[in-house]
Amino acid sequence: MDSNPVVAIILAAGKGERMKSDLPKVLHKLGGKPMVEYVVETAKNVGVEKIILVIGHKWERTQSSLLYLSDGTFGKVEFVVQKEQLGTGHAVLQAKDQLSGFDGDILVLCGDVPLLTSNTVKRLLEEHWSKGVVATVLTSIVDDPSGYGRIIRNKDGMVEKIVENKDASGEEKKVKEINTGTFCFDCKSLFSVLGKITTDNKQGEYYLTDVLELSRKENLPIWAVVAPNPEETLGINSQEELERMEKILSASSSGQTTLLP
Repeated sequence: MDSNPVVAIILAAGKGERMKSDLPKVLHKLGGKPMVEYVVETAKNVGVEKIILVIGHKWERTQSSLLYLSDGTFGKVEFVVQKEQLGTGHAVLQAKDQLSGFDGDILVLCGDVPLLTSNTVKRLLEEHWSKGVVATVLTSIVDDPSGYGRIIRNKDGMVEKIVENKDASGEEKKVKEINTGTFCFDCKSLFSVLGKITTDNKQGEYYLTDVLELSRKENLPIWAVVAPNPEETLGINSQEELERMEKILSASSSGQTTLLP
């Protein structure tokens, strides 16, 4: 199986309003270190050529707090600023200049999903390469999918589209396979389509997921890989979720295999 060079883009620009804190969300500590450090470490362990951290809300504070990540310990780490938080698609677009001349794959990771393992990300990359697709999304099967984007597959198992919760029909809301926000894209395909997405949705944002739908309209194939453990794909959006994640982290580090319900 052929592999391609990979650059990771970590989305870390959000304000995190539900955290009810002045601290930018990704700077909140988990196990004694900023939650985004776990994501940077995962990207490093996967063997990416470079890591681009997209920061935004209170970006000066975020960059100064995370500057240690670019000391070489985690490989090549760069920062790019998303001055207006206009959605995930817009965030990825901010990294375009840093990727000038790059011909490989882009791994998009969320800075608030700290427990995602390098083994799962490696599997995502391997299936992306073996399927020969332009994009692969990491998904999760959950009992309660409310609030999440749903994965709509065609009869061949390929991804037809991802429907955001606010835009989903009643039938689509019954789907239990959800988008985790982790993706692998062919770089050239990604940026050729990214410039075409619009804010024609209920949030008025540029969704990264719209890249997939536009790619499908051009008959480009998209695959999805289901994470083995839904818990590793959980994001942190509130202090309660941060506390829950602390318990999951301490349970896993102490060798307990049964995590929280």
